[in-house]
Formats: sequence, structure tokens, C-alpha cells
Amino acid sequence: MSAKSTILKQIEANMVFIKGGTYGMGEDQNHEVNIKDFYMGQFLVTQLIWETIMEDNPSNFKGTTRPVELVSWDDITKVFLPKLNYLTGMSYRLPTESEWEYAARGGVHESSYRYSGSNKLKEVGWYKRNSNGETKPVGQKLANVLGLYDMSGNVLEWCADEWQSNLNKVPQDGSPSKGDKDRRVVRGGTWFINGFICTVSLRSSNNFHHRNHLNGFRVCRY
Repeated sequence: MSAKSTILKQIEANMVFIKGGTYGMGEDQNHEVNIKDFYMGQFLVTQLIWETIMEDNPSNFKGTTRPVELVSWDDITKVFLPKLNYLTGMSYRLPTESEWEYAARGGVHESSYRYSGSNKLKEVGWYKRNSNGETKPVGQKLANVLGLYDMSGNVLEWCADEWQSNLNKVPQDGSPSKGDKDRRVVRGGTWFINGFICTVSLRSSNNFHHRNHLNGFRVCRY
């Protein structure tokens, strides 16, 4: 088996089954959303995976096991994912914002943790106070109850949704939001910013053409 085939098979091996359910989304958890069963990548997409598919590595902080960054929403959805799906025969995609938060909270095992897997950010996330000003290899901190790593810190994660500032207009069926055509949702935390942005409920966005060394992603599928 070639090295490329091994890496492609590992992507699927690292997909975690997320049992669907209903939960309260947002800081106050007063927006009820129904999530279908889906699979989510245990880890952020690494530079090794990106380079295997794309034959380049745009990342600022080089390292095969570090998350890929300096990739836009367009780069991911218009180029990377179609190539990945062609090579694997699968239907990988970005998570919706509501799927992301559901998984970060622990799905059907939902906890009251402020961060994904703990109330102590240093246990589960890389952020400004412990990152030494750089991204880190994926999977080095504790996972949450579903076995998902780095959902609070390391890099922000692109989601499928157009930005919708009114949380109550986020679809209750778990599908992607429709809103600002120029902006896409990012979730999670980042090595560059203090812990306030690393909570499971904080929402943010970037222009879909925007590339910076704060943003990465993980894949999902049904």
C-alpha cells in the first residue's frame, strides 16, 4: 500500500461517530437544535493530510502533525474537499456550526464544561498563555468525552455556515445557516488569543476568501 493510500485510509479511521440528539445552543443554551447522526474528524486536518491531497503546504507554522492553516473557506470547500472525495469515494464536508457546538459539548453526553472536555482550558487547549506563539501538533491535550481533540484552542475551525449574527435564526434542523454571503462561521479557539474565545459557545466569523495562521478545519460526513 502506498503512503498516500495509507494516509487516506487514516482519515476515515479517525472519524468519530456522533449520535444525534437535541440540545440548547449558545451561551444561554436557549436555542434548541436537532442534530442528526454524523461523523466528525477526531483531529484537525494536519499539514500532512493537506499536502497529500493538494501537493502543497501553505502553513506558516510548518510541521506535518500540526494543523494546516493559511487556508480559506473557498480553498477547503472548492478545492480540497472535492479532491479528497474523489480520491476516497466518500462525502466529506465541513461541519455546520450547530453540529460543531453539539460535538464540542459532548453530544448526547453533554456536559456543563465551559471548554470542550474541561473547565480548565490548559487541560484541553492551546491558547495565548500556553502556546508559545505557535500552533501545536494535533491531539496533544485531553480529548472531550467523544474523543475529539483540540476543539478549544490551537486553531479556529471553519464551519459550513454563512454568518448569521442572530443565533435564533440558525436553523433548528442542524443545517447550515444562510446570512452574510461574504462571511463564514469559525468556531473553537486559537493559539493567538486568550481563553475567552475558546469556549464551546463563542461564535465568530471571517471573510470566506480570508487566509490567516489562526484558521484551520476538521472534516465531517453523514
